[in-house]
This record gives sequence, structure tokens and C-alpha cells, in this order.
Amino acid sequence: MTQKQLDPILLEVLWNRLVSVVEEQARALMRTSFTSVVREAGDLSAGLFDRRGRMVAQAVTGTPGHINAMATSMYHFLREAPADTLQPGDVLLTNHPWQTSGHLNDFTVITPIFRDGELIAFFGNCCHALDIGGRGLGADARQVYEEGLFVPITHLFRHGEPNEELFRLIRANVRAPFEVVGDLYAQAGSNDVGGARLLEMLQEFELEDIESLSDEVCSRSERAMREAIRSILDGVYENETFNDGFDQPIRLVVAVRVEGEEMYVDYSGSSPQSERGINVVLNYTTAYTTFGVKCAISPEVPNNDGSFQPIHVTAPEGCILNATHPAPVGARHIIGHFLPSLIHGALAPAIPDKVLAEGSDNLWNTQITGERKDGEPFTYVFFSGGGMGARPNKDGLSATAFPSGIRGVPAEVIESISPVIMRKRELRPDSEGAGRFRGGFGQEMIIGVRGDSESTLSAMYDRTKYPAQGRHGGHPGGAGAVRLVAGEALHPKRQQRIPAGGLIVLDLPGGGGFGDPRERDPEQVARDATDGLVSIERAREIYNVALTRDHHGHCVVDEEETASLRAARADGQASLEEQE
Repeated sequence: MTQKQLDPILLEVLWNRLVSVVEEQARALMRTSFTSVVREAGDLSAGLFDRRGRMVAQAVTGTPGHINAMATSMYHFLREAPADTLQPGDVLLTNHPWQTSGHLNDFTVITPIFRDGELIAFFGNCCHALDIGGRGLGADARQVYEEGLFVPITHLFRHGEPNEELFRLIRANVRAPFEVVGDLYAQAGSNDVGGARLLEMLQEFELEDIESLSDEVCSRSERAMREAIRSILDGVYENETFNDGFDQPIRLVVAVRVEGEEMYVDYSGSSPQSERGINVVLNYTTAYTTFGVKCAISPEVPNNDGSFQPIHVTAPEGCILNATHPAPVGARHIIGHFLPSLIHGALAPAIPDKVLAEGSDNLWNTQITGERKDGEPFTYVFFSGGGMGARPNKDGLSATAFPSGIRGVPAEVIESISPVIMRKRELRPDSEGAGRFRGGFGQEMIIGVRGDSESTLSAMYDRTKYPAQGRHGGHPGGAGAVRLVAGEALHPKRQQRIPAGGLIVLDLPGGGGFGDPRERDPEQVARDATDGLVSIERAREIYNVALTRDHHGHCVVDEEETASLRAARADGQASLEEQE
């Protein structure tokens, strides 16, 4: 059988098989990783590419900033290491921010797959290294040179043999050589797992390669994406938003132009690049732009090279979303994660029933370095999510890292592999953006470090000054904050010393609401109040829902008083409208 005989049923079977192959590739990386960043948090991506470098399939596990950026990085790999120069056993890698996922802490590893001596595909993955040297992960740097070891595209393995000089160089430049080098081996091994499963698939279905399958999959995705764009009325849709920045606010501006089946996304008017490490490279900007568009208009279409083709992304060179070398980029996610919400805000007039309210839109990265009780140095990174924005027909998810998709690491894991201790971790009451559908709740966390030595916190937080906005009458979510338990406020984006025994309080932001909160089902308000997430006072003032408690302590709606509260509010609003 040849690929020319593909029919719709066989295509569906092959497609599902491809997805299972790349998912097994990703799971292999998670199982063998040396760090909780990959194992538990899932800060990785995995994908399959045809021999032309087109991404065909991606694992369900992973982040848009990795997978969509890796899709375009393949062309850089093939330029530096043309396919005809590669041999079985070769493995390539780089952490080039402008060619891959935007900062030095992400290593992308690419493995060519051969069958009977012929190159048939590539498997690639990208994951966050626990450390890359330099100042450590953070936003403080003023040039990329301060942020760590910069590895251009090179061989990690050649003909199956490790590049020992490269490994020696990496070990000498990072604070956690065991974990960093261990993860590089895990990355190469996971690509081998994907390659082995692909070869099994080709043999089972008597396929010579994946080129025809790739053509069909990518062309179908492209057609579906173009059809989704055509469903939007032609025009220009604009939006702007602000976030905290480093020491001064950053303005993000977007104009989305729809012309037939093409979409042009332009970020002209956004703030210039920063002197600090919150800058975003265009590759990362494009990754979160295409993800944001796809979430809004075609979430069901497979994410591959074809689905990217109708979307064209531009940003002026030298702006915060197209920073030029050697700009510092260590905390590029702080800005980049705002882009899906920015795009949804622009498209809201055209597709109001398909966009989210603004969410925390920022993965809160916490890196702590210091000494263990035995005097050995340690560095540990973990990620946390605030509240998602409400959906047009559902509440926003709480403590969820949208748009990155990275999971929080269990406190038990954090405490078992590092001196970091978690004194408290719970949802923040009244942090949701009220609405007919409310935003997700943020978290409150109290963390410290065991031992008698001071430590260093590298904070990478946002939404402390500009909370997530609601849509269609929804209220903003609660703003975030970081401080010591003793009361001293901490900077959300600097490295700062924490005294021995000091406890850090993280108040993560909540998501914005969708629709008028006075239209929210009173029973849902009562449920949140029973769970301790919405105070009785807030229920009355914001949602106009009167609550009492039964003998079990559960909140119960006082239907008569609630009706009276909502009627009085409606009458008052009508009077104001008449006066206007």
C-alpha cells in the first residue's frame, strides 16, 4: 500500500496514531526528566516534523510558547544543518532565543529519524532547563549576555556519541549540572522513543515515509483555518492593554485585519523594548498570537504548519514584542502571555460568544536560590497560575496558568526535592472578577526556606497594578501582590534577598468576569459562598444576592430579599438612563 491510497477512514486512523506517537514522546520526556519543572509542571513541548521541516503533529502535553515557536525553529535548524549532512545518531540542540522559544532557559533538541539510511522525519522537543547560569532566571538583566549560556545550533550527539566538549561547557556554566545535563539526555531519549514508534507505524501500514500524509494533514488544517477566518466580517479590529512592566507600565496595542481568508496581526504602537529582561522576540510573539487566534476561531483544528499559514504577524523592530539582540529576554513570558487576551479583546466585537474575559495572563515564576542546611548551594524554580477569565457561557478556571497550560507543582514534591517549604496554599476569597459568569480565583501562597541562611528570590510576577478586565459588564479580577509576612512589600520583578526564616506571601491575581454580575444564578453565588470563596458581604453588594446560613453552615439564598435587591438596582439603573 502507498500513501496515494489514503482514504478518509485510513487518514483518521493514521492521524490518531500520529498523535499517540508524539504524546508518547512527550510522556517519555516527563517520565525520565530530572526536574519537577518538566515532570510535574509539564513545561515542555514535543512534535513531529516531516523532512521538509513542517510541523505535522504535536503532543497534547505542552505549552504554546514552546510548540508554536519550535514549529518555526525547524527552518533555522535545517539552514545550519542541512538534511543531507545529517546521519543516524545525530542530535541537534540550541537555546537561541531569537530562533526558538524566546529565552536561554529553554533547550530545543531535534533528532533526525532514518529508515534504511534515508531521512524520513524529525522529532523535536523543548523544555525548560532548571538553570542556565548567568544571573539566574529573572527580569533583572540588561543584556542577554548576563542571562546565561547561549548555545547556537550545534550537535548534542554525533553518530550516537555525545559531544563531550559541549557537555563539559554546560556543566561548568550552570548551578545544577546534574539536573540540566540529565534533562538533555532525557530530551534526546524522548525523541528516540518517538522515532521508534513512527517506524513501527510506517511498517504496520506499509508506508514509505510521511510526506503524503503530512501534505494531507497540513492542507486540511490550512483549509479549516481559512474557512474560520472567512466567517469573520472583513475589517480591522483593534485593542490595547497595559501591564505592570518592570518599573513603568508597558502598553500593548494590536490591530487585527481580516481580509477574506487571511488575517494580519500588527502590534504597531506597542511600547519600545525595555532595558530589563521582559522583552519578547518575534518568534515568541508569533507563537502566542497564533495560539490566541486559534483558541478564538478554530480550537478544534489540529495545530500544525498548515494552521499557521493564513495568519501573518508583524511587530516593529525594536518594540517590546520584537526586541533586537542583545536585549535581555529572560522573563519574556511576562509580556508574551498577555497576547491571547489582547487578541480576544480585539475580536470581541466580531465574535463576542467565542472570546474570554481577561485572565491573570501571566505565569507567576518563582526562583529561589540559597544554601541547604549542609551548606550545599541549591536553586529551585516553580510556576503558579492565577485565575482564568470567564467564558461566555462558563466560569473561568481557578489557579490555572492560561495561556501557558503549565501545571502547579504539588507542595509535597517541592518540599521533598528542595529546602523550599509551602506554609499555605489556597484559593484567594473574593479575588474573582464578578460577572454572570465569574472569573477564576487566584491563589494565596506563603513560602519559606528551611535553614539558617538568607536566600534570594527572583520574582517574575505581573497584574499587581493592572488587574484583569471583564467583558460585557463583567468586573475586573483581584490584583496580585508579593510581600513578606512581616509586611514589607517586595518588587514583583527583581532579585531580592530574603532573610533567614523570612516568609514570602504571594497573592496571585484573579480573572475578569463575563456579563453583569446581577444576572448570575443566585444558587451559584451561594455555592461559592458556602465554599468560602465569596463573602456574604460581596454576594450582597456585587451580585445583589442575599444569603443566610442554615444549621449546617451552608449558604442559602433568601429569594425574596434577593429579588428585592435586584429589582431596586434595576429601577435605579433605569432612572439613570432616563436622566441621560
